Amino acid sequence: MCSRCRACRKSLRHCVSMWTRPARSAACSKPASMIDRTFIDELASKAPTPGGGGASAYCGALAAALSSMVCNLTLGKAAYSAVQDEVQDCCDQLSALIDHLIELVEEDANAFAPLAAAYGMPRETPEEQQAKEEALQTALIAACDVPLSIMQTCTHVIELAEVLVEKGSRMALSDTGASLLFAKAALQGASLNVVINCASMTDRDRASMYQEEMRNLLNAYTMRADRAYETVVKELER
Repeated sequence: MCSRCRACRKSLRHCVSMWTRPARSAACSKPASMIDRTFIDELASKAPTPGGGGASAYCGALAAALSSMVCNLTLGKAAYSAVQDEVQDCCDQLSALIDHLIELVEEDANAFAPLAAAYGMPRETPEEQQAKEEALQTALIAACDVPLSIMQTCTHVIELAEVLVEKGSRMALSDTGASLLFAKAALQGASLNVVINCASMTDRDRASMYQEEMRNLLNAYTMRADRAYETVVKELER
């Protein structure tokens, strides 16, 4: 891993962890001062990574962090004494999901590197053409596996946010709604990487398998996120 990737990963963990601590420090009164722009500046640059896949994973981590915040605002409150165990379980799961999604930012970049290298291989001779095609097809598999993993992880964030719509602090209901929107956006963003990489696969059976899983996740969980979000809006408007 290059020094830039390490810096990005460190800044991601720092930013997310600062916002998911049970008690916020005085420094949190100035959120902008907490943000390390390393990842954002790299994303905005011409660099091949991070890209849409990494940004989707980061978006998913933010979704999980928002739901984790809701858990922390619910835990220890007498009004929610009946759901403390369930909310604590949600909090524990969300902490693991945050870590995994941050790891997937890096994995997405690592998966893109051999794909970019394969696209850049020469193809002047039949042997070069064959070598390029073999390298490309191998790289496309990893380039589909990672965004599918991002999607799968985001479905768990949506499931936990659904629980918090019902059992989380009413004072943080809008944050639960934002978590649902972020998780849905991450799900949809990651799906686009599956679409574009499947289009270049010569193994159409494998491509169809990836596409089917992608569509199943997308159809089921965008609907669930939308339904839970609508519940949030109705509750906020009451």
